[in-house]
Amino acid sequence: MQTPTCRDGPPDGSAPPSPRLAGAPRLADAPRAAGVETGRLRAGVTLRIGQGSAGIERLEAGFDGPAFAPHRHDTYAIGITTRGVQSFRYRGVRRLCLPGETHILHPDELHDGAAATDDGFGYRIVYIDPALVQQALGGRALPFVADPVVAAAGRDPALDQWLADLDGPIDEAARVDLAVTIAGLLDRHAGGPPRRPVPLALARMMAVREMIVADPAIRHPVATFEHVAGLDRWTIARQFRQAFGTSPSRFRTLRQIDIARRLISGGLPLAEAALEAGFADQSHMSRLFKGSIGLTPARWAAAQALPRARAASSG
Repeated sequence: MQTPTCRDGPPDGSAPPSPRLAGAPRLADAPRAAGVETGRLRAGVTLRIGQGSAGIERLEAGFDGPAFAPHRHDTYAIGITTRGVQSFRYRGVRRLCLPGETHILHPDELHDGAAATDDGFGYRIVYIDPALVQQALGGRALPFVADPVVAAAGRDPALDQWLADLDGPIDEAARVDLAVTIAGLLDRHAGGPPRRPVPLALARMMAVREMIVADPAIRHPVATFEHVAGLDRWTIARQFRQAFGTSPSRFRTLRQIDIARRLISGGLPLAEAALEAGFADQSHMSRLFKGSIGLTPARWAAAQALPRARAASSG
């Protein structure tokens, strides 16, 4: 569910804007800075713009008063309610979206938004150009999800990851992964006859996997994966997940965390471990480390140090 302000790119051109319909309402005075807390734009409205990419925007929004008027946009809007209850009219029906539930709004569909209770509401959301989704579908028509609210039990863990770390960068490989994730989400909830399974090119996927494992600190261009596998990027993204249960980007991140854990266990300072493992900085490593391990690197290191100290004192 889109806030009126989030569709315009920053005036300095630091992130490419997604396509938008000219008639969509907006708050013209909203500050624009990717990955920066924007604060309260007006009474009861808070936005935080996340990192994006060409055709992709992410944000977190909170409303403690009136939300936004009926509007439409030409991107998909797929989000998860994080607090309160969202109320919105969509295709002539008033809908409610509870905490933990996903909402899926299709391009060019009129909708509004408000809090259903006095407690307000909040959500995290991704806006994606349908042209990206179309590429991920391999030329098939865009699927339509008739019921825009997906129960918490039907949430996609892969989408959760994309919305959990709004400040994480989206390179070309991640951009493809996200488009494939959303295409799969739409397919699952649109219903219709099942698609004929495509044979898995396991040897080619293994070649991509081995390239990542050889040096996870290197961020390989998607074109390199295409060259190694002899397949296009969309097929690689789909088949890699089928073969190994996760995307190439996520697989690389987990291997980076493996490196960081070994280095930290060996006594290397966190900032140095982050750079050695290929993260942008310690903060970048900490966000992804906590998202994968459940602890920050500092807490993880301290948890290991305590048994060692006890063993040393008892010996």
